[in-house]
Amino acid sequence: MGPELTVPPIFSPIPPAIHPSHAAIDAQTTAWAQAIGIGSDELRGRLVQHDIGSFAARVLPDGRESVVGILSDFVLWLFGVDDGYCEEGELGSRPGELNAALQRLLRVAQNPDVPMLLDDPLAGGLRDLRRRMSEHGTDGQAALWVNALREYFSSVVWEAEHRRSGTVPGLNDYTLMRLYDGATTVVLPLLEMGHGYVLDQDERAGDLVRAAAETASFVITWDNDLFSHHKESRGTGFYLNVVRVLEHEYGLSPAQALDLAISQRDRVMNLFLRLRKHLMPAAGPHLRQYLHNLGTYIRGAQDWGISSVRYTTPDDPAGLPTAFRDSPVDDSDKPLDIPVISWWWDLLPARTAPVDGLPADVASAGARRGTRPGRKDSSVVG
Repeated sequence: MGPELTVPPIFSPIPPAIHPSHAAIDAQTTAWAQAIGIGSDELRGRLVQHDIGSFAARVLPDGRESVVGILSDFVLWLFGVDDGYCEEGELGSRPGELNAALQRLLRVAQNPDVPMLLDDPLAGGLRDLRRRMSEHGTDGQAALWVNALREYFSSVVWEAEHRRSGTVPGLNDYTLMRLYDGATTVVLPLLEMGHGYVLDQDERAGDLVRAAAETASFVITWDNDLFSHHKESRGTGFYLNVVRVLEHEYGLSPAQALDLAISQRDRVMNLFLRLRKHLMPAAGPHLRQYLHNLGTYIRGAQDWGISSVRYTTPDDPAGLPTAFRDSPVDDSDKPLDIPVISWWWDLLPARTAPVDGLPADVASAGARRGTRPGRKDSSVVG
């Protein structure tokens, strides 16, 4: 059993928002999971209690309801893989066998008509998701999603190798793989589908936009590690978490590692805001919408992370915050000493004055200190 840690309120300058149909979306995902048969009865019974529909509804608060529903079902499917295959299943410590199983699923994602795994509920769920995505997006967006799914699968196989050997990776490797094993990148194509546009391929692949997406992924996954630490450390099996990685990397106590993780995510949160501010003036409507939804993705994950029973664990209450702070504990512009991401800071000139002139959803956040999840905000993109 791991140490008891209390996570303090963290910096969250982006106001909360949620799709008005969040309750119906959550109910639909419960029905979908039952109909498909995701996971064991016990695992599925837990997952449908996690309010995953509200998470999707926070990520796309103004998106098309049908796509928010796809996102909700997909997130539950991901937990079916992560919990059922990787963390709790026998394959979780057999990287070779896990890789083979995931590659078979990937083939279904690439072509839902392939005649294989016809009696496998996870494959059936993936087949259904892929077909629905084709109805709401383009072939190019589906290909982006499949490629992101491949990255996610390869990263959880990497994690399985550490689980098998009981080793803790270095911070640089962990940071790189956390960009993918947190399954953040597989959500990004759905941000576009949710509003019915296709982001220009060259624009999406540009360093600045890619850095904005990666900084958002960093904040989301570091926050998830903070919020999930209690649940993971109370278990009996091996777990990987930034708190544990930082303890191992620098010889820190758990409390010191927690403080350092918060400092790191605050510094990257500030960089995300600066990147978004830099991109907005010249951005077209599609990129503006995309950048806006990177923000709602960050805040949606935060609100869900401190409120879902997946992390609050009522039977053994986690020390999670119930609100957020409106200022960072670390507002430095200096790059983090993590080589795989230090290039993010090279894209912008050093800041000589406080961030101002932010998009409306950020500029209006100053009066929202201590806001709690669930409040609908009226701000619009830029």
